Amino acid sequence: MKQTDLVLTPTHMRFLNRRFPCTIGRGGLTARKKEGDGATPRGTHRLVGMLYRPDRMARPADWALPIGPSDLWSDDPKHEDYNLMVRTPYPHSHERLRRADPMYDLVILTDWNWPYAVKGRGSAIFLHAWRGPGRPTAGCVAFRPEHLRWIAARIRHETRLVIA
Repeated sequence: MKQTDLVLTPTHMRFLNRRFPCTIGRGGLTARKKEGDGATPRGTHRLVGMLYRPDRMARPADWALPIGPSDLWSDDPKHEDYNLMVRTPYPHSHERLRRADPMYDLVILTDWNWPYAVKGRGSAIFLHAWRGPGRPTAGCVAFRPEHLRWIAARIRHETRLVIA
């Protein structure tokens, strides 16, 4: 592991010699991720994208892309766009990226089950803002919003998410 890696420990996330409180999925950690299990997948994951709400924050990094009103994420394992960003209208199961709450104001995308998704292996494994300390996610890793912004501004091409 390198200093530039985001490394999940039992009590926090370590990155660039700093520690950040975080939360994981309600299903704990797993090596056998399945759609809907609420677990956070173990492994070493690349960070492959960053999305943000331009109506709520400044661009967090020069490679971040804005989230628009019609942006969604497919979580329908029966559809060919499973675990990909899609747009409305989209009649299949999906998650809205432009939410009323601030949870997805900044989203860092991982390469979990991407870009060639295995049906049912899990989708939308992101880094995003938490709902509060100790409140689990549906499988993502979540942080205090100000910590997530700090991390986002310092991610580099070689940064990986390591979940042992």
